[in-house]
Amino acid sequence: MIFPKVRLLSSEGEEFAVDVRVATASTLVRNIIEDVGIDDPVPLPNVRGDVLRKVLDYCEYHVDNPSKEIPKPLRSNSLSNIVCEWDEEFVNIQQEFLFELMLAANYLDIKPLLDLSCAKVATMIKGKKAEEIRQIFNIENDFTPEEESAIREENKWCDEP
Repeated sequence: MIFPKVRLLSSEGEEFAVDVRVATASTLVRNIIEDVGIDDPVPLPNVRGDVLRKVLDYCEYHVDNPSKEIPKPLRSNSLSNIVCEWDEEFVNIQQEFLFELMLAANYLDIKPLLDLSCAKVATMIKGKKAEEIRQIFNIENDFTPEEESAIREENKWCDEP
């Protein structure tokens, strides 16, 4: 069966012609199409072309392979028992690009992709101490030793088994 195409326009003006079933995985795009149709390209000023290409790869795969609900809270620091192998590999990308993907999923309102990318980030921090998390995400510690001690005292229940 042949489905109509919709044209999506990235922030740099790169145009992507995709099956309307793929494009409407995005609630934002679906709403725009319902309002103005598919004759003109749908501008997506908050999504770079390389990120949009990755988002569309996800949407194309999941048109015929529905994504599984990701349980919350995560029980382990691995996605392998939670999502399909394709999804696990899909988010096995550089950290900076993962955050861009997450922002795009949020902007485009693609909840399963947002959940997947957030789950990937959650697996990166699950079971880690604050210092390890700062190192992973290159976060500067701007607390004084006194402030840090007070915060640890207030939240010591977090470290209890």
